[in-house]
Amino acid sequence: MTLSKRCFAEVLGTFALVFAGTGAIVINDVSGGAITHVGVALTFGLIVLAMIYALGDVSGAHLNPAVTLGFCAARRFPVREVLPYVGSQLLGALAASGTLRVLFPAHASLGLTAPAGSAGQSFIFEVLLTGLLMLVILSVSTGAKERGITAGIAIGAVITLEALFAGPICGASMNPARSLAPALMAGHLGDLWIYLTAPVLGALLAVPACVCVREAGCCCAALPSQTA
Repeated sequence: MTLSKRCFAEVLGTFALVFAGTGAIVINDVSGGAITHVGVALTFGLIVLAMIYALGDVSGAHLNPAVTLGFCAARRFPVREVLPYVGSQLLGALAASGTLRVLFPAHASLGLTAPAGSAGQSFIFEVLLTGLLMLVILSVSTGAKERGITAGIAIGAVITLEALFAGPICGASMNPARSLAPALMAGHLGDLWIYLTAPVLGALLAVPACVCVREAGCCCAALPSQTA
């Protein structure tokens, strides 16, 4: 599969994630709570599950710069493709938040993530949440590809679970692109640093954790050459 096709898949997948996930938050706000917190968490988990099934065999359905960097640190993804993937994810996320701005011009936040308590509390939450998510992704994936029923259900379930219990505290972003796009569109950048740095740190910390519990060669082995 060519790099251009894989990058376009990342644009589409990240657009779907941000449009559906943050869209659920916006619609919950404007409808007086019709979706509920549980519904928002399920929306995030289900859209990721759907995109893994739809695009996992094309791009791996990373949909998240932290996941791409985690795969790179685990030597399951080539360094030269990190910037194209991350750029594609940011483009998809910005397009989604831009679409929501057009649809809901009066909404103040567009589903951005913000700490309910202290910045330090949310930072630690985001590190731990993303670390757990990345550990699951590394455990159920082959190379940098998430394939099959096990991967989709496991990853979608972890996202739903983490959003359910941690969303009211830190927003449970676990994804710099998901937080950056609505923050830029809404013009609220004060706490953005948490959601740009903590998920990346958590994803990177998941790599040595995976090495500790998996057989040798699972992570940090030489990356095979790619011909597509």
